[in-house]
Amino acid sequence: MDSSPKPERTRLTAEDWEVAALQMIADQGVGALAVEALARQLGVTKGSFYWHFRTREALLQAALERWEQYGEREVLGQIEQIADPRQRLPELFRRVAHELQPHRVYAALLKALDHPLVVPVMARVSQRRTEFLNTAYREAGLPPREALNRARLTYAAYVGFLQLNFTLGLPRINHEEFDAYVEHMIATLIPA
Repeated sequence: MDSSPKPERTRLTAEDWEVAALQMIADQGVGALAVEALARQLGVTKGSFYWHFRTREALLQAALERWEQYGEREVLGQIEQIADPRQRLPELFRRVAHELQPHRVYAALLKALDHPLVVPVMARVSQRRTEFLNTAYREAGLPPREALNRARLTYAAYVGFLQLNFTLGLPRINHEEFDAYVEHMIATLIPA
């Protein structure tokens, strides 16, 4: 009889599965999300998955909600705490520019806009971010119409850069060039 200690089984939480799902989405896209592959990656059986989720779609929905809430709570929520609106916008640009994983997920979701679970999340996220920018621009002194147009332009520049960078691999720029690009965006899009 083998008396060597058996490896302890890791008990995963729903959060562990959601985080792993987001990583898989960022790496391979929504279509690649598969329970068996995730279980293998996490070193557990599929039974662990079914303890927390009924279906792959339930996991996808929970992972998308986690990603959406992160953007609301960790990014926009913290930026809203900055009292001076003229400091809020540059900090938002700098903070968002260095959030790699959420960008990779966003870029993957842009490629999956034909998926029925992705569309409403992307619509809510885009609406909320545009509203946040619109408010920030108005609080920074722009008239309402100009603030809304600047918010749309800013968000379109963000989405366009993600598309170019993560979908096409363009532009290929180093960290210094990227930081200079972010500072250029701040100088161009934020009222003086």
